[in-house]
Amino acid sequence: MTDIAARTKAPPLSATSPMYNLPEMRALYLAFWNALVTELGPEAGELPEAFSFDRPAVPAAIGPEIFFSQTCGYPLQTIYRGQYQLLGVPSYDAPGCSEASHCAFILVGDDSPFETVEDLRGTRFACNSRQSNSGMNLPRRLIAPLAGGKPFFSEIVETGTHPFSMARVAAGELDAASIDCMTYAYFSEHRPQAVAGLRVIAETPPSPAIPFVTSIATAPAQVEALRAALLALSAKPEHRMVLAALRIASIGPASHAPYERILDYEREAAELGYPELV
Repeated sequence: MTDIAARTKAPPLSATSPMYNLPEMRALYLAFWNALVTELGPEAGELPEAFSFDRPAVPAAIGPEIFFSQTCGYPLQTIYRGQYQLLGVPSYDAPGCSEASHCAFILVGDDSPFETVEDLRGTRFACNSRQSNSGMNLPRRLIAPLAGGKPFFSEIVETGTHPFSMARVAAGELDAASIDCMTYAYFSEHRPQAVAGLRVIAETPPSPAIPFVTSIATAPAQVEALRAALLALSAKPEHRMVLAALRIASIGPASHAPYERILDYEREAAELGYPELV
């Protein structure tokens, strides 16, 4: 192989679920991936060699190597446009979720004086990422009617992840955060000590659940195979325990239309004079 060929060689295919990948849940995701591979069958063509756990929750892009992943809805409408194909959408069995939808919880310290969102005016807010639907976009829409076109918080601190946001609120370093309800559910189940010092005071407006996706570069036949495999995974009794361990009640087809609501929230906040979470 020449040096040029080596430099241009395509990266290996990747399968990952970076949104909810606590180390304590890795065995559960491996079981999910193995069940999906079983449903894909030998006709699916080339597959990733392993399930990866090192992809960040909000990567810079959905590259051609992404065979299977799960991605936040807001960047799908912004920085990831034209980079992905929808495969399916899960319905979760947890507080804050309904069929193919979820919300975020506004969390404060358990011993804080805050009881309502209005009480948070002038406080320090933890935001995992400006590209996050649950951490930025949904609380922006929640707060827009209260802000009156003015900054609502005294400070917005970008923490990098939901777990970091929760830790800083629990430690009293910051006053509140908006956390994806499934992140909160998984931490409550697998790391209860991490949420023991936190309290939910409000829910954001609902949003389409985080979908399963593949790269725009994935071949059409493989895309259809993945979609069929996810539906089979959801329908077959032998996979019920695998899904239940991840609190997935079902997986259904995904379409683009529901995710347009995410940008509707952005527009509505701007129309209310609150275009940025501030």
